[in-house]
Amino acid sequence: MRSSSTARSRPRSEPERVTLDDAARDLLFRAARSVTSFSDEAVTHEDVREIYELAKWGPTSFNQQPLRVVVVESATALDRLVDVVSPDNRPKVAAAPLVLLLGFDVDFHERLPTCYPGLPGLKDDLFADVEVRRESARLNAALQAAYLILAIRSVGLAVCPMTGFDADAATTRFFPGGTRRALMVLIVGVPDPTAAERLPRLDFDD
Repeated sequence: MRSSSTARSRPRSEPERVTLDDAARDLLFRAARSVTSFSDEAVTHEDVREIYELAKWGPTSFNQQPLRVVVVESATALDRLVDVVSPDNRPKVAAAPLVLLLGFDVDFHERLPTCYPGLPGLKDDLFADVEVRRESARLNAALQAAYLILAIRSVGLAVCPMTGFDADAATTRFFPGGTRRALMVLIVGVPDPTAAERLPRLDFDD
């Protein structure tokens, strides 16, 4: 029998570290742009489903997943949304191949028994207060929106997030139930090759 000291000194097998290559990093980060002009190529329902199936795996606090997404498709729905975005954003939203209205569900806690089964009492112990839920839902939905942006980029599309809109009016028009609130608008499509150069970013030392 080997002594415990011998066993402890034995080299451990470390899992291989998996990384993205430079092309993938460029696609997600360095070469990506928040563009507002797109080609005429359509974004399909299959694209939307593929995007969601990637974005849903991003972590949230207690796996609460409060993000809710409206795919704004019909001309009537698009007109109702365009009417509540800022004047500068209206033509961009109206012309985009795909428009998504993102919101957050204040009553996300109702799904916690399914999403976080390890703590059965979490729904009532931590999230009984509506103000606590609202703040947590807004923060975690914004986190999920970032995952959604990366998922959109990963399938070769470009996206521009917009917060220049009347969130209260959008909530009334698209989330009338009272438990969900509008958060931001995403316009999505194949980028126009004449897209503007990227704006500067802060250096690491800054």
